[in-house]
Amino acid sequence: MESVFAAFWGGNYAPHGYCLFWQPALLWSHIIADTLIAIAYFSIPIALIVLVRRRKDLVFGWVFWCFGIFILACGFTHLMGIVTLFYPLYGIEALVKLVTAAAWVATAVLLWPLLPRLVRLPSSEKLKEANAQLAAMVDQRDAALGDLKAEVAQRETVEAALLQAQKLEAVGQLTGGIAHDFNNLLQAIAGNLELIARKPEDSDRVIRWTSSALDAVERGRQLTGQLLAFSSKQRLDVRSVRLADLVGGMAGLVERAVAPLSRVRIARIDPVWNVQTDALQLELAILNLAFNARDAMPGGGLLTISAELRSGKVVADLPGGDYVALTVTDTGTGMPPEVLARAVEPFFSTKGVGKGTGMGLSMAFGVMRQSGGTLTIDSGVGRGTAITLWLPLATVEPRRDVQDDAARDSRIEISGAEIALVDDDAHVRSSLVDILRAAGAIVAEAVDGESGVALVQGKRYGALVVDFAMPGLSGSEVALRVAAIDPTLPVILITGYADSSKLDAVAPNVTILRKPFESNELLRQIQKVLRR
Repeated sequence: MESVFAAFWGGNYAPHGYCLFWQPALLWSHIIADTLIAIAYFSIPIALIVLVRRRKDLVFGWVFWCFGIFILACGFTHLMGIVTLFYPLYGIEALVKLVTAAAWVATAVLLWPLLPRLVRLPSSEKLKEANAQLAAMVDQRDAALGDLKAEVAQRETVEAALLQAQKLEAVGQLTGGIAHDFNNLLQAIAGNLELIARKPEDSDRVIRWTSSALDAVERGRQLTGQLLAFSSKQRLDVRSVRLADLVGGMAGLVERAVAPLSRVRIARIDPVWNVQTDALQLELAILNLAFNARDAMPGGGLLTISAELRSGKVVADLPGGDYVALTVTDTGTGMPPEVLARAVEPFFSTKGVGKGTGMGLSMAFGVMRQSGGTLTIDSGVGRGTAITLWLPLATVEPRRDVQDDAARDSRIEISGAEIALVDDDAHVRSSLVDILRAAGAIVAEAVDGESGVALVQGKRYGALVVDFAMPGLSGSEVALRVAAIDPTLPVILITGYADSSKLDAVAPNVTILRKPFESNELLRQIQKVLRR
């Protein structure tokens, strides 16, 4: 055995150059050819290494590394071919060839099972065809996505229109009770004005009658404010709301909603409970629940509104926390299971055609979800219905605009101020002129928007007071034209209009004052803008 290895390593062998008779032409042809082949073999693994480093996204398996080792070993065999021309190192050459053979066998073993998959690889024409099909599918998807967006926008528009119609339906159902209340208010105002006209010299009684008439006006303002809030297009404004004040303030509306057959009982609500919601939308939700309760009690009954504080995991689909559960309970007919399962679905209604939109409970549920709460229903045939509005407990106090009685009763002077007044209603314009002149202002009047713009063009005024809703140029259009003429002129826009989106479009230097307002409120706003 030892002699075999000795012969393998140190036998008395002649180099290959001896076999070529040491002819330079033959030697150099072998040297150049083997050198070029070795360089070519060595360059392939270098290229593979560059590929591996640059394409991190590709996965290189064992067949890749075996192929690299095989190519590298092939390069060494050609180098050994050059060496053995001059030195008989045939043992080392044999080892190099054995390594090359092993690498080739491993590569072949791994490569042949991959051959069917390589054969199935698509040609460039197939790839182009597949890319074209993919591009067509992308175009179809984009077109479908565009159609879907259009359908979503159309659905949102329809839902907004239906919600607006549902709000107007609520106002319409209150019409009878509201007309009765307004007649009472008008009677109080007319009666006190007649008493003032009969005995204007009796100053003590005139003051009392005036106060009574103003109280009636204030009640009318609150009522119209609620109606405008219900019928207008308002953005959801989630903020801290004092629940006891909200429910107490709309008690009259709820009573009118269930009148004349049913009664209303409002349990005491802790005045320290503030909830996170949109106040106007919550009022509308409660009012819709009152309408549903009235319809569920055709022979009369009792509607109860109560609230309690609950903490923890109060409802399955709400996170743990502090919630106020506002419950509206009626003693009506109740809901069967099949109706209860679909109660909050949009457009689902058990009323006859033309008698309901099916948006009441759906709208209330939507408001609760946007407020961070939810709505649950407990009902059964013959035992009435209890609908609970789960509202998150607010961590901050509601924002309040406080105005003391001394400020309300104090006399405000704007002596010497030059005011431009634009209003198309002669009675309103006359009363505003008298208020401003009584406070010492110098007033220039205009009966429409065009005349108002002409006033400002002809002279510099301290402030412009303009009505919003006028034929021709509206108040906001007048404000925009005035801003182009004199950007520093303060504008006070007086309005009883409800559409907040249109009011948001007015010029930035405009102060909005909503009708009806007290004279001191107008004078205070003028005083504020004059100081500014």
